[in-house]
Amino acid sequence: MTAVGKALALGALGVADVALVALVLVTVVPMFGTGMIFLFPPIVWLIRSRTRLARKLAGTWLGTEVPVPYLPPPPPARPQPDGWYRHERQLYKTPRWPDWHNRWKWMFSDPATWRDTLWLCLNPLAAGVLLLPLAAPVGFLTAPWHPITLFAVAAAVALPWSLRGYAWWTRLLLSPTAKSVLAGRIQRLDRIRLEAADFQAAELRRIERDLHDGAQARLVAMGMTLGAIEELVDRDPAAAKALLSKVREASSAALTELRDLVRGIHPPVLAERGLGDAVRALALDSPLKATVTVDLTTRPESPVESAAYFSISELLTNAARHGGANHVWIDISTHDRALRVTVTDDGCGGADPSRGSGLRGIERRLAAFGGVLAISSPPGGPTTVTFDLPDALREADLVRPPLPRRKAVVVALGWGLGWLPLFPQGLVVMVMKINGVKEGFSWFLALYLPEPWQWPLIIFNIALGVCLYVAAMGIPIQHSYRCMAQTAWAHLELGR
Repeated sequence: MTAVGKALALGALGVADVALVALVLVTVVPMFGTGMIFLFPPIVWLIRSRTRLARKLAGTWLGTEVPVPYLPPPPPARPQPDGWYRHERQLYKTPRWPDWHNRWKWMFSDPATWRDTLWLCLNPLAAGVLLLPLAAPVGFLTAPWHPITLFAVAAAVALPWSLRGYAWWTRLLLSPTAKSVLAGRIQRLDRIRLEAADFQAAELRRIERDLHDGAQARLVAMGMTLGAIEELVDRDPAAAKALLSKVREASSAALTELRDLVRGIHPPVLAERGLGDAVRALALDSPLKATVTVDLTTRPESPVESAAYFSISELLTNAARHGGANHVWIDISTHDRALRVTVTDDGCGGADPSRGSGLRGIERRLAAFGGVLAISSPPGGPTTVTFDLPDALREADLVRPPLPRRKAVVVALGWGLGWLPLFPQGLVVMVMKINGVKEGFSWFLALYLPEPWQWPLIIFNIALGVCLYVAAMGIPIQHSYRCMAQTAWAHLELGR
């Protein structure tokens, strides 16, 4: 679509927004005047649908990506031990009303809701000022020579800049602010903290259960058997020897179970050899034919290694137990400062985190480190699971983009030529002028000019030299600051 078509379409949408604005204004009085608050969620849904379309068109038509600014939705209501659902001081039999109240509060307290409303109210004016007055006259370009055709030519030239201004206006109000991103990050961290606490409690219960049902039971049985041996050692030495043999077997089994339990908490090979060798050892113990590819420039931190290792272990178990796979491919690599792991198997597919606790447990484990899990498992296979752990390789060097060529040229000119107008043609001439030197100034341009023009040129040379040096120092500093700001913003976005 041409720039004229985009401008006309966006302008028409802006004019059509007048009807939606009228609907919003009509519902304001019954909502907040008569207490009909049930009208608020559908109105917000309409406004967000319109702003969602605006963000999509800004990205596809105008080349300006506008991130979604909304806070994370509230989690579903959980029943109390007695089966009732609580919202503040009210109890409900079903989660319908607590969920509705939480969703209403979420919409009302989100600043993005009111920014969307402000954009919707002002968008007809913005479209009418920036787009339609310039897009409509372009059609007169095919008309005979007329003064209005000159205006049409000027409008055609200014139309791309008008579209950029409209994109800037859309991003100004519909993109998330730093405060909203930080609020969303805090909410997400709170949720992750609760999930991590639940996961840790479940792991402790699992370890306690394994100790109680495994090694502890065997040790108790060994104690009882040793008591029986004490009674039989004098009366029936042969039976006592047989029982000693069983005690030896039980101690060996208990030791094996304790080693497996320790390996399930933190494998020694992971602590000693790192993630790559630990996954290779895990693949050797797997019943599947496994191909492991490791490309790590630096070793991740120990908690990150542990999370990645146990996630891979769970994926191998799922592939062998539920996927019916014969071969599995494990790829461990780095992506900038993120650790990326891809596990692919040739099983039957159909993996869904909502239908099992294994993948959901992996999501909870990775969420504690800001990890993202992506699953592709069509029916019939193959299954590909990829997860990223951002900022896991903290020892890796941060690759900073180079300075653009035009800015590098300005910096080089500043350092290379700044001395010329500042010192010999500026400060030195100013000292000679103040001291009244009349001879030996053949190299100083300002002293050849008439008297009224000498001081303006001296001041201009000094200002020019200072500006060149300021540009030479300020452009790299601004570039570094922008790179750090983009990195911080990317980390906030990943945290969402």
